[in-house]
Amino acid sequence: MANFAAYYVEFLWNWLQNVWYFISQFFYNIYKLLIADAIGYCVNLGEHVSGFDVWGWICLIIVSAANIALLFFICYRLFQLIRRYFIFRSREVDKDMLLEEVARLKEQADELVKEKSKIFALKLGQDIRTGEFQPSLEAGVSSDTTAENGQTAAGTSRFTKLVNIDEKYDTEPNIIYMQDDDMLTLPQIVTRFVNFAASQLKLYYTEETIRRFMAGLATSKIIILEGISGTGKTSLPYAMGKFFNNNASIISVQPSWRDRAELIGYYNEFTKKFNETDFLAAIYEASLREDPNFVVLDEMNLARIEYYFADFLSIMEMPDVAEWKIDLIAAPQPTDPKNVVYGKFLVPQNIWFVGTANNDDSTFSITDKVYDRAVTLELNTKADYFDAPLTESYTCSYGYLDSLFDKAKHDYSLSERTLELIKEFDLFIRDKFKISFGNRILKQLTLFVPVYIACGGTELEGVDFIIASKILRKFRSLNLPFLTKELSELAAFFDDKFGVGSMKYCHEYVAELQKLT
Repeated sequence: MANFAAYYVEFLWNWLQNVWYFISQFFYNIYKLLIADAIGYCVNLGEHVSGFDVWGWICLIIVSAANIALLFFICYRLFQLIRRYFIFRSREVDKDMLLEEVARLKEQADELVKEKSKIFALKLGQDIRTGEFQPSLEAGVSSDTTAENGQTAAGTSRFTKLVNIDEKYDTEPNIIYMQDDDMLTLPQIVTRFVNFAASQLKLYYTEETIRRFMAGLATSKIIILEGISGTGKTSLPYAMGKFFNNNASIISVQPSWRDRAELIGYYNEFTKKFNETDFLAAIYEASLREDPNFVVLDEMNLARIEYYFADFLSIMEMPDVAEWKIDLIAAPQPTDPKNVVYGKFLVPQNIWFVGTANNDDSTFSITDKVYDRAVTLELNTKADYFDAPLTESYTCSYGYLDSLFDKAKHDYSLSERTLELIKEFDLFIRDKFKISFGNRILKQLTLFVPVYIACGGTELEGVDFIIASKILRKFRSLNLPFLTKELSELAAFFDDKFGVGSMKYCHEYVAELQKLT
């Protein structure tokens, strides 16, 4: 033991001596570098300076200045690094404090959410300890309406409105019986609607507007009516519903709409009911009818369409209409409506969504994603009054109207000459404006133009409308002041290829674009 103690004391003494030697040598080296060596440098300089000529003095000054600058740079960089370290350290400390504060606030928020849920459960008559609903006069929910497992009791449905619609059509099914007098052609339908709207509703539209609307119905399930207030945007689908003996459903879009729940509703976990909207009821009722149906999204761009209408924009891109299904609820029940199968609802083909839009400071701009999928009509002027004969509404099934569209597509398909001109137009705008259009617009051309011709228009008029409303609309996003020459060449292209004056709508649109340059 004594030997170990002697060894350890000697070890500690040697270690302390080494530490002292290191410290003393460290400070001695600093003293030597900054003071003793500096004095030696000056003495050495004094010994040689007497022999310097002019060039020697010049070199001495240059070298001294360079050395001083280098020393200053090194000291400055060291100062910056030290300063940066302390700033970084300070920020890290502040960040840690903020993260701790955020975590604390999150815990408080979670507690508040739990407290809110408890209060809401009490209002609904729910026992907080068991999670089951109890009788409550305030909530108006009796114990015999819900099962012990939280599901709706036998004999009741989560879809109150939709089940009532089922019961209504079980009693009075909508079956369309068309007489020989109802077998009208598309031009006759256009003329009859114009006279019906004027004589019965005091709403006046030109046949040209109705041709475009009817051709739009054959092209897309989404129709957008744009224009200034008071030109009959909402009245047009309203009148069309009256014309087909089926009132259009008018849904007022709210600025607060952010997702599909605002449009079709959602399942309420507390009440165990699906909060059904008028929009959902309208499209569900259309699935039980045989006639054309119209749902109007009034002021549709008060909220972002690509947000609340996203599901419908997506499913309508699917070529197989059997896949146009909307998910409503995860777990199906036997009491669900008959057309809600495995929690999904198939959007019927006899329905069209007509959106009205005003372009002003209170609305959102409609994106190309929406424009590309829809047919857009601009209603900026009201038709003049005319004396129309008294005309009754029209009994027509969706199947018959669709057969007229199919027949028009077969009888009036685009000519080879027109298809070649469209390809040349595509190459022209790709070269001059770096813009091209895809297969979707080409498909819409082949659907819209034949039906437009069958309604009484001409092929070039139909092509003129689609090019202006679908393709030239995209030019507004370009830097137009730098494209003055190209726009003039575009106007000349229309006259040269399609014929002077034949593309009237496109010329008007190009003229509007030129005003923006």
